Amino acid sequence: MTEHEQAAKVAKTHTVYKLADGTRVPGTTTITGILDKPALVKWANGLGLKGIDSTKYVDELATIGTLAHYMIECHCKNEKPNLDDYTKNQIELAENSYIKWMLWQDKEGFVPTHNELQLVSEQHRFGGTIDIIGTIKGKTVLVDIKTCKGIFMEHKVQVAGGYGILAREHGHNIDKIIITRVGRNDVEGFEEVPVLQEEASAARELFLDLRKTYDSRARLMKFDKWGK
Repeated sequence: MTEHEQAAKVAKTHTVYKLADGTRVPGTTTITGILDKPALVKWANGLGLKGIDSTKYVDELATIGTLAHYMIECHCKNEKPNLDDYTKNQIELAENSYIKWMLWQDKEGFVPTHNELQLVSEQHRFGGTIDIIGTIKGKTVLVDIKTCKGIFMEHKVQVAGGYGILAREHGHNIDKIIITRVGRNDVEGFEEVPVLQEEASAARELFLDLRKTYDSRARLMKFDKWGK
């Protein structure tokens, strides 16, 4: 893998989103990060009790997740992934996720039309990168890929809320939103989570509330006594 390719892959996880006038705006994941995540805290505490460095463990899982996304993206683009800079274990675990997603795609007859779609909302002033938009039986479907052990509320707020808003603002008339959870091993398994219309509506409302909260917090953090 060239330095350019490696840098491009890292950049995907640290994308800078800007409005048409050049103003930098927060990303969808950053905004939903405001939400409390009790399951994550419990999980991290469990690692600590086992003597596992949670930071290193999370970094390794993030690398595997990024690689799984990369493999799926290459498949959708009919490109061969370059795996030179990954370990054997990382590749094997990412392939588990990749194969599960492939089986789901074949079963559903999902046809990808857009991959890693980076969009910015001028109206609500935020950005985000949608994993995949495609079609199933003539219906336009937004698909998000998660390599984790479960789907939680914040995932639906991120995908149906943030990404749903971005897609529609840019002319993508989404008929259905699906979160596909592709586990890294047999224990983690596979899960298809369609987001119901009522859920999507609530997710959009909550996301826009979080967008306002993000700005309020940012203004408050400008004061030294809060920023320290």
